[in-house]
Amino acid sequence: MIPILILAAGASSRMGGTDKLMIDVDGQPLLRRVVDRAASVAPTFVTLPPRPHARYDALRGAPCIHVPVSDATTGMSASLRRGIAGLPHHAEGVMILPADMPDITAQDMARVLQGRHDHPQFRIWQATTADGKPGHPVLFDASLFDLFGALYGDTGGAEIIRTYADMVCHVPLEASRARCDLDTPQDWENWQKLR
Repeated sequence: MIPILILAAGASSRMGGTDKLMIDVDGQPLLRRVVDRAASVAPTFVTLPPRPHARYDALRGAPCIHVPVSDATTGMSASLRRGIAGLPHHAEGVMILPADMPDITAQDMARVLQGRHDHPQFRIWQATTADGKPGHPVLFDASLFDLFGALYGDTGGAEIIRTYADMVCHVPLEASRARCDLDTPQDWENWQKLR
């Protein structure tokens, strides 16, 4: 049992007043696009800001479990701590994916899961671009869950990956979508041009 944890509790502060996760992509909010793809692969948990918030409306009817993060403003580490704590006790691992990555497909997530099956001697399976640059999603074995409790501020799983670099298996995805996220208006504009 390996759920997918979508990180969607951030403030979208670099997007110039627009909530990037609510931007329309092919007729649905970006957040719903990412969650629907994840939910077609594995049980999906989504960290979210405290209610009320429009992101809950975007997920109405979506096959996912909401994980409210009361201290989301303290940084990404809060989402990771709350998200990991909210997983079922029998989870064998977790795949972590930021919600602002529009090009990650269900097939990409399945490929990372397959990487764990093919290379069980590792403890972290990280998607990369076609030319080997590390990105998302990242699958962590349950034996590493306790390490997330020590994260603070805007520190993400990258610190754990650096510490346990010899336990990381890289899983290449097509093109550069493992690193394509939409943080700023310029990111959004560039992505639209490339589509």
